[in-house]
This record gives sequence, C-alpha cells and structure tokens, in this order.
Amino acid sequence: MNKSKVDIANWNRREHFEFFNTFHDPYFSVCFKVDVTKAYEKSRDNGVSFFALYLHACAQALNTIENFRYRIDKENNVICFDKIHASPTILRPDNTFGFSFIDFELDFEKFNSNYEAEKFRIFNSSHLFPPKNSLDCFHCSALPWVNFTGHKEPFFGVKDSVPKIAFSKTEVIEEKQMMNIAISVNHALVDGYHVGLFSEKFQYFLNQ
Repeated sequence: MNKSKVDIANWNRREHFEFFNTFHDPYFSVCFKVDVTKAYEKSRDNGVSFFALYLHACAQALNTIENFRYRIDKENNVICFDKIHASPTILRPDNTFGFSFIDFELDFEKFNSNYEAEKFRIFNSSHLFPPKNSLDCFHCSALPWVNFTGHKEPFFGVKDSVPKIAFSKTEVIEEKQMMNIAISVNHALVDGYHVGLFSEKFQYFLNQ
C-alpha cells in the first residue's frame, strides 16, 4: 500500500481536524438517492452482478476524492492512501455474513474477479473477518430488503476514520431504478462539500 503523511501544521483544514478530532463520535451521516437504471440494465444484459457494478462505481467515485483517502493512524497522524479498496459485508446462504476486502481495480473485469474470489472465500468459511484487514478501504453493506431513508452505523468507541456506506433496496420512480445511499464520514477529515462531490461522481460512474 502506498501512502503519504499529511503536513497537519500547514494543512488548510488543520483547525477543522483538531476540533473534530476531539469528539467522542466525530462522524456525520447523510442519505441521498442515486439513479441506478443504467447499472441495473447493464447487469441484466451482461449477466454480471448488479452489486459488483454499483460497488465498483462507488469505489471509483471515492478514489477520485482525496479526502476519502485520508485516515488517522494510531499515532494520530493523518495519512493519505494512493488507493482505497472495498470492504463490504457479503451474505452467506445461511444468512450470516462475512467482512470482505476487495482490491480495487479501475478495470471492472479485474475488480469483479476480485469480488467473486472474496464471495467464494466467504461462502466456504464461517469467519467474520477477512485475511487482509487494513485502513486503506471503505466499509459498506447492502440492505436490499429495506428502502431506508436514514441509517446509523455501529460505533466502535475507539478512534475510527474509515468511511461507511450502506445501499438500500431499489425502487422504481418515474420509470427509473432509484437507490438510497447512506454515507457516514469522520468530520475531522471529510466535509459536506466532499460528500456532495461523492454524490456527483458516484452518479457519473453509475451512468457509464
């Protein structure tokens, strides 16, 4: 993993970081809709996983925005990864789940191959955690049974800086497949402006 240390003393968000980094729970969350019509049709027409398609679009969007690649390490340094990966929950046939770590690739076929390998691993084990588990990822889960309009992530009670995303059930609105997205981010690293950028980038990559 390639990463660099942020010079906090000369960072234009230094005061924001120092203020929110004192909070017991510095995360804020928002929920918004995205149009997944093209991704849904591409999945249907090409026989590929709809989840893998929109997860790839999500990972592409997050990787384009530097703030989503910031993390706070154990020494309270802010580090920036060159690339972050996907760590979604994957449901087993017995309705338990396992955490995964899917290496991000710009090429969807390579990413999908990584996804299928993790799915196979989880389906053939009872372990909760993946062999690889590091800060250079985003945590996410799909709730395809619920068209939620709000969402709360569990809080570990320790310093955390990994973005957390949830994907809802899709619904048809005016002949479009729509999905709600809930995103929770550490305000010491990410602001509303960056979440707005993410929503635009995510929609852009979903439409490709």
